[in-house]
Amino acid sequence: MNLIKKHPVATLGYNFIPHEFLPEGKDEFYIRFQQNPATDYRPLTRQEIAILKSNGNRSDNWSHVLVREGIDILLIEECTFFGLVRIGKLEPYFLEFSQLRTPVGLYRSLIVSCDIGNNVAINNVRMLSHYIIEDEAILINVNEMSCTSHSKFGNGIVKDGESEDVRIWLEICNENGGRKVIPFDGMLPGDAWLWSRYRASEKLQQTFKEFTDRQFGTFRGTYGTVGKRTVIKNTHIIKDVKIGSDAYIKGANKLKNLTINSNEHAKSQIGEGCEMVNGVMGAGSRAFYGVKAVRFILAPFSQLKYGARLINSYLGENATISCCEVLNTLLFPAHEQHHNNSFLCASLVMGQSNIAAGATIGSNHNSRAADGEIQAGRGFWPGLCVSLKHNSKFASFTMIAKGDYPAELHIPMPFCLVSNDVHNDRLLVMPGYWFLYNMYAILRNERKFADRDRRKDKIQLLEYDFLAPDTVNELFYSLQLLRRFTGQAFYKKNQLIGSNKDYEQKGKELLDNKAPVVNTLEIRASGFENSGRPVHLLKVQEGYAICRKMIAYYGTIRLIEHLQQTSDKTSAAVRGLFETAGERTAWLNVGGQLIPEDQVRGLLHDIEANRLPEGWEQIHAFYQDQALRYPVLKLRHGLRALMEIADFKPGDIEAPMLRDLLAKAVEMKVWIEKSVYLSKEKDYENPFRKMVYDSKEEMEAVVGKLEDNQFINEQAEETIRFKKEIELLSAQIA
Repeated sequence: MNLIKKHPVATLGYNFIPHEFLPEGKDEFYIRFQQNPATDYRPLTRQEIAILKSNGNRSDNWSHVLVREGIDILLIEECTFFGLVRIGKLEPYFLEFSQLRTPVGLYRSLIVSCDIGNNVAINNVRMLSHYIIEDEAILINVNEMSCTSHSKFGNGIVKDGESEDVRIWLEICNENGGRKVIPFDGMLPGDAWLWSRYRASEKLQQTFKEFTDRQFGTFRGTYGTVGKRTVIKNTHIIKDVKIGSDAYIKGANKLKNLTINSNEHAKSQIGEGCEMVNGVMGAGSRAFYGVKAVRFILAPFSQLKYGARLINSYLGENATISCCEVLNTLLFPAHEQHHNNSFLCASLVMGQSNIAAGATIGSNHNSRAADGEIQAGRGFWPGLCVSLKHNSKFASFTMIAKGDYPAELHIPMPFCLVSNDVHNDRLLVMPGYWFLYNMYAILRNERKFADRDRRKDKIQLLEYDFLAPDTVNELFYSLQLLRRFTGQAFYKKNQLIGSNKDYEQKGKELLDNKAPVVNTLEIRASGFENSGRPVHLLKVQEGYAICRKMIAYYGTIRLIEHLQQTSDKTSAAVRGLFETAGERTAWLNVGGQLIPEDQVRGLLHDIEANRLPEGWEQIHAFYQDQALRYPVLKLRHGLRALMEIADFKPGDIEAPMLRDLLAKAVEMKVWIEKSVYLSKEKDYENPFRKMVYDSKEEMEAVVGKLEDNQFINEQAEETIRFKKEIELLSAQIA
């Protein structure tokens, strides 16, 4: 049977903090008075008490109802008060928000031990218990709004007297909990990634846990809060929720154990039918229309919409999930996932990603335990009805064509297209696909993600350029594999025997010289799929050539950026610059921020050695320091990449060589502009796209004119400017 306890009604609203958890010399209100240190409250006068009673108000002890000067007592009707209630100034105004108009005052509500700010509107709140309501907030038609003394507001902490098994964990990246992390308010995607990846070090894992516990404390007695100008209406249950200012909550079913960060510059919203439990919402985040979220973090300016289910997952900044289901996943910033029939489970997706309709990522388990996972670099794009199995791993900007992929995949080549040739029972991989056939999409997405970055506190520097240290390193490895597989195919065709070194040397010779024989070879990859069927590489010569050009373009752009900022443009100065490049280093994508691997290793070592006494605050300072250093480190990486791909040394640099590099960059920019246009032009020339329109005029009325495409026109304008800038720069090089 249900355990129903009976207590004297006179104790309702008191003993919020159980006596055994009160520090010596403290009372049950000591945390509340820290949260709201105002002391300008006074007792009610006899006349005010008489007016309150005549207006249908009741209290167990009117001496515990305190008010501020300037209060209009007539604006309190049919309310019942228990415990210590402190009420701010109420004046005869009405508040208006989004066509909602309601008078200032307290009406038809049960209020238990709360602080209520100036000119607040509270109407028909059936239970308001242990909350601090700030100025000009609006609460209308709320069934229950309460806070317990052990409230954690979505943070995975344990309060005094609680056992460890009540701790909330976020089981990201893997369903068996092997990569679980403790969620906390302010957790960045980089924090979640660091904590979830380096599991072999027990010391590191324990220190992360200590950082989190220390940041929030174990004491009991924190009240729930509603910030200034926040509006809550027509909502059923709000329990143990901390809400910032300027938030808007309407029609929610249940909100429990949450922090909802919000402010006047980044307003958070929760809409009709939402049920959200054990989570943290970043400032500017939103949830609408029947969303279900349990054990989650929404980073700032992320969105859940249209019945989306988010469970045991972290959704990064500027990301959107609609309709679908996402479980046990860590999503870096700028993730897009729409459509009711997509499914994402036990995955790490490293940002700038898009999951299409019908995609089931992590659709089954390939073992007897729920211990599989998928890892995908940034730019991950599985197409319609793609089904992928655990374990799989993908390089950056992998596009996967429609299909049910029967075995685990490991695709180390970035910017490629993967397709399942069911008829011939083989896997097809086209290196350099994005560059060869869809420059419009990759450049437009790069621009779109940057434009949509609405964060106010940019603690982590997010990299949106598709050519960056991480992807360029992957391109170098891709070139090595293409040489190996091409040489291997040549050796096999000619019945020769060799090693990987022999294959790579022969493949380099063939591909660098664009030997016609390459197009006659059946080039196969190994290690890409966990199956016995062949993996064929398509358009290897074209992919190899364009990847080399993109690396050179990346490095030259870094050089151009430097030359535009420096006054010394002599070849001697440039030689000195290249000499500082050092070796090409490994980089990691830490929550959308690119950081050299050796720097991350150094951070982890410092954490293990107890050199970060301020915990997460110092880790966040590390991100900011790396962000400041990033332009220089990226420049050095680009210079080293350019030397490797163009095969020269700093001592080889002379003015004519520099001008030649700049001229090739212009050629590449012109080619990119043309490719952007041609990849979009196909949409207008394809007869199967045109057939639904009776005329060209109708098509242009529906989809717009190609010549009016804003992005294409921007690319053309940028190319013109780039040519002029390089012409001027070339003239200045001595």
